[in-house]
Amino acid sequence: MNYLVAVLSDRIQAEAASVALEKDGIKSTILGKGYKTADEFGLIDPQEQAKKQAKLMAIWLIPFGFFAGFTFSLITGLNTFAWAGEIGNHIIGGLLGAGSGAMGSVFVGGGVGLLVGGGDALPYRNRLDAGKYIIVVQGSETLTRQATRTLRQFEPENIQGYADTKN
Repeated sequence: MNYLVAVLSDRIQAEAASVALEKDGIKSTILGKGYKTADEFGLIDPQEQAKKQAKLMAIWLIPFGFFAGFTFSLITGLNTFAWAGEIGNHIIGGLLGAGSGAMGSVFVGGGVGLLVGGGDALPYRNRLDAGKYIIVVQGSETLTRQATRTLRQFEPENIQGYADTKN
């Protein structure tokens, strides 16, 4: 399955492009105000995905980090914090390990993607938020090539083709 995504500046242009595609026998979906939203279409919000992944990683990394820190302190017998006593040192070691696990969940689990952003979904979401309209055509490579020729008449701000690699 291939996808063709075109960004158009206003609703009138988007509707005209959709009608032109329909005349060519091509089914399309319009995203924007008054039409489908990015969430309804399935355009994944990378920030939501990164948060979910970081939380999922934290569920097991924080307890694992505590156990690892506690065990390390126990095995080495370090007396780093004399005021805490022997058991206190092991607990502090565990807490430091849990902190490391929390940092690991952010970095490995998607926090970097949360800070940096990722993929093409975010720019398309930003364009929808700015009042632009997006037309999406799904189909074979031949169909998306035909749709590209039709959509170029409307001088879209951006037109991009994607191939679904999941199959």
